[in-house]
Amino acid sequence: MLCLSVRIHSYTFFFSFFFFLLLGILGEDALLPAPQNISILSTNMKHFLTWSPVIVQGETVRYSVEFQGEYEREYANESWISICECSLITATVCNITEDISATVAYNLRVRADVGTRRSEWGTLKGFFNRITTSLTPPLMKVIADGYHLLVELEDMGPAFQFCVVYWKKEHKSSHIKSGTVKPKVSSVVHLDTMEAGADYCVKAQTYVEAINRSSSFSQTQCVRAQGNTVAALALPFLTWKTCKIFQYSCCPVAVLPDTLVSFFTVLYQFLGCWVVTGSWGRQKKQTHA
Repeated sequence: MLCLSVRIHSYTFFFSFFFFLLLGILGEDALLPAPQNISILSTNMKHFLTWSPVIVQGETVRYSVEFQGEYEREYANESWISICECSLITATVCNITEDISATVAYNLRVRADVGTRRSEWGTLKGFFNRITTSLTPPLMKVIADGYHLLVELEDMGPAFQFCVVYWKKEHKSSHIKSGTVKPKVSSVVHLDTMEAGADYCVKAQTYVEAINRSSSFSQTQCVRAQGNTVAALALPFLTWKTCKIFQYSCCPVAVLPDTLVSFFTVLYQFLGCWVVTGSWGRQKKQTHA
């Protein structure tokens, strides 16, 4: 009976040791947990995949990200595509904006690596479609440059257009104007010529044609045109008067002294008589000949 008990304990120890040894050699992959809490942060058409870090004491954990679009699911045998910029990275965030290039449902997954060990893939719950991105109103600055109403809009990228609405403050209900703006070289846009002394208000929203969605409107900003009505009416007269001053300053009308007037008068009469007499004399000589 004693021998049987010793044999059982020996077999138990042997199998336990062999099991843990085999687990350490062949089953280390199972010891590396898959990334958890995988989610998407998407604002203004910029998309980021995030996840919780996998903790391995004394080791540097690296992560790789892959995506699967509608084409891969339906026409490419449910294949996955690796995101090169997010291959074996140490960060727990991946910018997937360039890879989410169509308005379709995408699936995404993350795997952890430590040396030769790998985790299972951690997959995003559900699909991500860029149409769900959060759109914010543009940052803007309204400027009154003399009688010109200008608005300076934030540069949000080539995918964005802006719907700008403006009105004369005291006539909002009947004088609202709007237009779609797509800044190219400059983000400053001329909206209108203002009436002197009047208040004008502006608000704007972003619009993305690729997903056919708009943001909410920004906070309304108001400015006042310079001057008043009297000054505006006086402006043409002041302009004309200034031109006249410059004209007479640069090219004044000269009044000749009486002495010079008499001299030029006598000189004109002398030259006129000489020309007539000379011409008549030549005609007389020709007649006698």
